[in-house]
Amino acid sequence: MKRLATWALAVIGALSISYLALYAYAMFNRPRLVPGEPIQIFRKPDAPKYS
Repeated sequence: MKRLATWALAVIGALSISYLALYAYAMFNRPRLVPGEPIQIFRKPDAPKYS
């Protein structure tokens, strides 16, 4: 039982560290939004125009 608890703690710790690493990666590589700068929306060139 003690060995199972040790493995469970190691798995939970590894998951939490990987989550924090993924969060840090997402924070440092996100696109920078500047107020007043237009947002680029990509559309297919042959898409129908409804306006």
